Amino acid sequence: MQLYNTLSAKEREALIAEAGKKRLTLSFYQYAKIENPEIFRNHLFITWNEFDVLGRIYVAKEGINAQLSVPADYFSAFKLHLDCITFLKDVRLNIAVEHDDFSFLKLKVKVRDKILADGLNDNTFDVTNKGIHLDAIAFNNLIEQPDTILVDMRNHYESEIGHFKNAITPDVDTFRDSLNLIEEDLKDFKKNKNLVMYCTGGIRCEKASAYFKHKGFKHVYQLEGGIINYVNQVKEKGLDNKFIGKNFVFDERRAERISNDVIAHCHQCKNPCDTHVNCANEACNLLFIQCEDCAEKMNQCCSETCMQIAALPYEEQKLLRKGKANSNKIFKKGRSEALRYK
Repeated sequence: MQLYNTLSAKEREALIAEAGKKRLTLSFYQYAKIENPEIFRNHLFITWNEFDVLGRIYVAKEGINAQLSVPADYFSAFKLHLDCITFLKDVRLNIAVEHDDFSFLKLKVKVRDKILADGLNDNTFDVTNKGIHLDAIAFNNLIEQPDTILVDMRNHYESEIGHFKNAITPDVDTFRDSLNLIEEDLKDFKKNKNLVMYCTGGIRCEKASAYFKHKGFKHVYQLEGGIINYVNQVKEKGLDNKFIGKNFVFDERRAERISNDVIAHCHQCKNPCDTHVNCANEACNLLFIQCEDCAEKMNQCCSETCMQIAALPYEEQKLLRKGKANSNKIFKKGRSEALRYK
């Protein structure tokens, strides 16, 4: 019985190209009590592997957080399977704004302590006492009111390339970093202002809204389904789009174009650019913004040091990496001193 992915990303990419079938990229989450996450995880992997689902799925005792792609031919069967799971019946599926058949190249279903790394002790407050959900129409109306504060619950590298007009964009590396910072900055407005939050697909606001209500904020709202759902509603209903730039996504696409505005700059030359790349030196893999001119000049690397390493034979690069661990905490996603304009 296969319980884990057995193909490399390159092997999977070749199979997708050979199949030539359209794939749908989507995401969903649901907070629910799962008694045995490991058994549930194995059930999902076995079933979804049969549907040729690819993606990154986290399962915990508190629920599920899924970002994935599924062949369009299997979407109905996939949805039927979700509806057969009690707490996932009719769950909202956030369909990607821009589709890419290669958005995910492996199926990874992992058991975690939490489906979102929020750093919160859920036993200290009522996580079900959430903020009021807003659809795109209500959201557009409320954020135009003078007594409303709009807050981006995403990280700095996400909001850098795109955000809602007039939103507060905390300069943080992680979601958990933003909670106390926002509470401190807005402590004088807990009772007399509308606190409206948004994130990519809604999951961060789901927990944050309950946390901020616990901290004394009286008027807490959240954009239902996040930016992804908002953009789809704007298109379907012909609404005014309040989002400028790109929406950062956590898959091979890296971002979805929402408006034609380019609000970010290349981290190496400061020319207008909103294209995220990873440094070609695999030992670095730094996520940063790089324009086409700098990509050509720097051989898709973040620094001259990384250029020198990336130019070495691959086996020599592997030897240099051996025994060295890397992580987002080290690279800080675009905050490296090697980047001239960051």
